[in-house]
Amino acid sequence: MPLRNRLTELILGAFHDEDARRGLEAVTAVCDDPRALEAAGRVPESFPADLFERSRDGLAVKSGLRAHQPAFCERARQAWRLVCGQPLEPRDPPLGRALYTAACLFDAGLYFEMHEQLEPYWMRAEGAEREIVQGLIQVAVGFQHLANGNLDGARLLLHDGCARLLGRSLGGMDLEVFAQGVRRCWEEAVALGARDAGGFDWAAVPRFPRRD
Repeated sequence: MPLRNRLTELILGAFHDEDARRGLEAVTAVCDDPRALEAAGRVPESFPADLFERSRDGLAVKSGLRAHQPAFCERARQAWRLVCGQPLEPRDPPLGRALYTAACLFDAGLYFEMHEQLEPYWMRAEGAEREIVQGLIQVAVGFQHLANGNLDGARLLLHDGCARLLGRSLGGMDLEVFAQGVRRCWEEAVALGARDAGGFDWAAVPRFPRRD
């Protein structure tokens, strides 16, 4: 949890803050080469140094958290590929722009980060818009549960999220095709029964809708 939450904060910050972006780049560099920062000079303030410790080979995630290092590093790399070379976004963009960022995160498999991206907009929204944003968040969390092997949680949230999106649109985006794709994923998750979630076909996950 500490690794996931700190990395999520850094990833979302990297969309609009230059130092956070440099911090994410530094994390990715250390994941690829534990000695990467030794010749880097100034380390970005946003680099989560408290999550790392020094060893003979360079920096490594602290021993108590090291079992999660492979997943941590893979998420950092996925996020860095998203933001590298992209212009910085406004700090609190309108919903339409936030949905584009959410689409990028979702399609990269960064489902927890997509949930965190949209949650403030859900909290501020009202009426149908609030319900639709909630549905998008539930779908993202459903796929995160699936990635974590939690089939029961995945089935519940994919079902409920899909129900909120069928036949709906948001900010000029038709959500029907996406919702139908989510429903097929839910059906596959149900068909897995009590088997390992590793049998799920991730190629079936629909692309997040984008405005034409």
